[in-house]
Amino acid sequence: MALGLVTRLRHLATRLPPAGAIAVIYVAARLTTTGFLLLAAQLSGPASRFGTRPSLGVLAMGWDAQWYWTIAYSGYPSTLPADAAGTVAENAWAFMPIYPWVSNTLGAVVGGYPVAAPVVSLIAGYFACLALAALLRSRLDRAATLWAVAFFAAGPLAAIFQIGYAESLFLLWLLLALLAVERRRWWWLYALVPLLAFTRPGVLAFSLFLALYGIWRFVRRRTDPLPPSQIVHIVVSGLLAAALGLLWPVITGIATGDPQAYLHTELAWRRSWIGDHGGFVPFDGAVRAAALWFELWGLPSWLGPAALVTVIVAVALVLIFSRHVRRLGVPTQLWSASYLLYLLAVFFPQSSTFRLLLPLAPLTGALAAPRSTPWRVSVLLAGLVAQAGWIVAMYAFGNTYWQVP
Repeated sequence: MALGLVTRLRHLATRLPPAGAIAVIYVAARLTTTGFLLLAAQLSGPASRFGTRPSLGVLAMGWDAQWYWTIAYSGYPSTLPADAAGTVAENAWAFMPIYPWVSNTLGAVVGGYPVAAPVVSLIAGYFACLALAALLRSRLDRAATLWAVAFFAAGPLAAIFQIGYAESLFLLWLLLALLAVERRRWWWLYALVPLLAFTRPGVLAFSLFLALYGIWRFVRRRTDPLPPSQIVHIVVSGLLAAALGLLWPVITGIATGDPQAYLHTELAWRRSWIGDHGGFVPFDGAVRAAALWFELWGLPSWLGPAALVTVIVAVALVLIFSRHVRRLGVPTQLWSASYLLYLLAVFFPQSSTFRLLLPLAPLTGALAAPRSTPWRVSVLLAGLVAQAGWIVAMYAFGNTYWQVP
């Protein structure tokens, strides 16, 4: 049945213009996700944070969507909240303002923030699919591009396209920015980089990407001329991304009177896992998390860092040597490496890990590149199964999942 549906959608998509084909894929993916959310609502019981049989609207505004709603409703706190021990507690300063502001503005027209936020995610997700297709179509044929979009729209974390999270909007800005670099439309970056910076964290990775991209272009300037105007654009936009990436902590410090407010806020999210282990040290969070997870799984904690190193080496080899990844072009390879290095440096891996991998969306092109229908269908079905599992785990059983024993 599933294979027959995929076949019918594929035939329909081949007869439509690209935007129409992507619309068919996106609508089909959103209907499927809605079905999974309805299933989760039916399975949700008294132990779930959402209660018994919550509505889709309640699910759409759950988890971190509550923080964005808080920002839209009451803004950011001028005084950092503290827990019983007197340390800074989780608070709204960990979340950027553009998504809640846009959703709140739309909410004045469509019936309130809880209605508008999923609509913003839904619309941004569709345009992100169009941007992804535009980014990939110079590297892949039409069929592979559409399959990549399907993997993106129906993947394990696809619920993010219709709930009150900022990821859809961030992915739209990001994919447009990568497309601007690919097409060398540098002026786009001066609008897109600020949007990236204040939608969600990650613009520092884009700054690193531009630095690596500039070095790559300089090395091959004899075969691919690098005029002074392009050098200026790459350097200036890279510095802009770095400056804006550091501006939010400055804003947070000024608004609260605590220069370390943003850092303390971010560290609050890992304190429930590992306690108070002092200040921020780059890469320390990833190492500590690796040891913690192996310990929670009943394995020797030292295996965690060893496994982390193994994964890093394996991913690096794939990014460098996989012919399907290389087919996507060096800019995509550089972005993927930059973003992964950024996550490794600043992130404490926990329940948000898979969601934070969404900016690697261009790599769906590598999954779609093999011209094998069974392979492509298998990848799509695997994504749908993982999506169903993630939705049920996070929404039907959302009160106990990912909790420290």
